[in-house]
Amino acid sequence: MGDAAMTRIACVQLGWRPDEDRAGRVARVVAAVDRIEGADLVVLPELWVTGYFHFDRYRGEAEPLDGPTVTALAEAAARRRVHLVGGSIVEQSADVLCNTCVVLDPSGTLVHTYRKVHLFGYGSEEAQLLTAGEAVATAPGPACRIGVTTCYDLRFPEIYRLLVADGAQILVVPAAWPAVRLAHWRLLLQARAVENQAVVVGCNGVGNQAGTALGGHSAVVDPWGKVLAEGGDDEQVVQATVDLGAAEQLRREFPVLDHRRIPVGPFPTSSGAQRAG
Repeated sequence: MGDAAMTRIACVQLGWRPDEDRAGRVARVVAAVDRIEGADLVVLPELWVTGYFHFDRYRGEAEPLDGPTVTALAEAAARRRVHLVGGSIVEQSADVLCNTCVVLDPSGTLVHTYRKVHLFGYGSEEAQLLTAGEAVATAPGPACRIGVTTCYDLRFPEIYRLLVADGAQILVVPAAWPAVRLAHWRLLLQARAVENQAVVVGCNGVGNQAGTALGGHSAVVDPWGKVLAEGGDDEQVVQATVDLGAAEQLRREFPVLDHRRIPVGPFPTSSGAQRAG
């Protein structure tokens, strides 16, 4: 772990390979996490196991939170002693399926789950196949609290206000954002950072999934909206170091959040999110 104020972030920008089975894909991604040196927070994309646009695989590849994917990620987090935002999986919970993001701490403990609140329905079957979450909450991160959302959530600023009100200093967005709307991805990551005076980490997929090209360009954005690191359109690890002390100083010196006159919330409570730490 690094200095308490300096947090080292790594986004593992992944492609979906049709020649891999699920076990092979998980093994490849875990190996990629194991190769990262000196990170405090590692982030994976949305539905990287199944492939977001492979809707026909959702039910057959759904798994519980104690299934093989989360178990393998927990072991990797413990080996590397990192906070790991494991992207999302198609979670089988009772008789419903959810797009669920997991957060693991450096001991490998599952400390937070987030079920995607805003399911996508524009040229997508996600909203038909999955059940939306109903709550957001922050999770323990490296020397701070982090707020986790997923992909389409990025278009809804209210959810980020709730996370900041709950203490989030870093906002994390695993995604499977299409290349055709790449300009929106880049713009909205910066907007969420500036309006919330928070670090924003967007981890996107790359390559082709069922005929849809993903946009890549995973990025780490500081609270002024400056892009500290940004990927391209191939598989890679995007890394940056952020100064949380400077972010806190910005909030004190330029207290935009204290000047709000329109409150946001409360948000419905649900078992779809859990807070720990």
